[in-house]
Amino acid sequence: MNLSKHQLPWKVVQGLLLSAAVVLVVYQQWPGDGPTTGTSDKPGGRPPTTLHYFTWSDYTDKELIRAFEREAGVKVVVDTFGSNEELLAKLQSGAGGYDVVVPSDFMVAIMAKQDLLAELDLSLIPNVRFVFERLQHLPFDPDNRYSIPYLWGTVGIGYDSAVVPVPPDSWEVLWDPRYRRKISMLNDQREVFGVALRTLGHSGNATDPAVIDRAKAKLVRQKDLVKTYTSENYQQLLAYGDVVLAHGWGGTVARAMAERPSIRYVIPKEGATIWADCLVVLKTSSHKDLAMRFINHLLDRDVAARTTERLLFATSNREARALVQAKYRDNPAIYPPDSVLDRLEWTIDVGEAARLYDRAWTEVKLQ
Repeated sequence: MNLSKHQLPWKVVQGLLLSAAVVLVVYQQWPGDGPTTGTSDKPGGRPPTTLHYFTWSDYTDKELIRAFEREAGVKVVVDTFGSNEELLAKLQSGAGGYDVVVPSDFMVAIMAKQDLLAELDLSLIPNVRFVFERLQHLPFDPDNRYSIPYLWGTVGIGYDSAVVPVPPDSWEVLWDPRYRRKISMLNDQREVFGVALRTLGHSGNATDPAVIDRAKAKLVRQKDLVKTYTSENYQQLLAYGDVVLAHGWGGTVARAMAERPSIRYVIPKEGATIWADCLVVLKTSSHKDLAMRFINHLLDRDVAARTTERLLFATSNREARALVQAKYRDNPAIYPPDSVLDRLEWTIDVGEAARLYDRAWTEVKLQ
């Protein structure tokens, strides 16, 4: 065990006469918050197996992690990332030791193509049978060979109905000069380009260079209206009235609703993104069976319901929905109504066109 957070200063230790008591105090700290890479789970025993979990920065619930640690007799060490690009870059740089990772839909396809993912043994993940039918056989992994959807949602517009009294039905409202400097956009190139592309009548997965260039030009025209590009604090911007229109993930808008009752959420008529963050096991994992048991734990009905209530993102477990409080279960920002599902599309790996998006996004930002 790495005891750097818990060891007593040496001068104090020298003054202790009952060294056995010190050993007992250290031993009793597991399974607490500290890392456990060198201490046995019982006197004279072997160190507990350590599972390394790499996930989004706000996704971890310590109590749910501890429940699995107690059940499996292991230690889970959590590391976090802030974007799919950061996740991939860290793995490509040679960072090793991770077992379970949580990439988004399109990143699953990229990681599989780069031979980073282990094939799942679904017999070790029985809770997969509770995944919503609409989240099965998805384009980035149609046979759940490498991934299982974990949390999912939509991207739409959060707006303050006290300032925008007529519910916007089009992405074009984000180009309305009446709301100059009261608009926020996600700091996410594919999502931002997806908005512009859909207003032009194209898929958010367009690969035609001329079409991407037209979308870039439209985003450049919008830029003077935008207060900020952010994927992190727009719920506060909406809740405090700093913006009245926010391009964002439904669950995050739902958090703003809790603080400001006049906030609403809409999925525009041109369509929008449906997304899923998925659970995968890395090919380099030393504990693949344990990793799949951990995935099964995260997909457990009770665990999943609690996760949705904390994050306000929908769980993939269809049975968990009934356990979620009605105020969340019936919120369209969290669970979209069936009437909008046909207008949603998945973000997919666009291959070589990714370079076009990278360059165009840089040019938008530099304007």
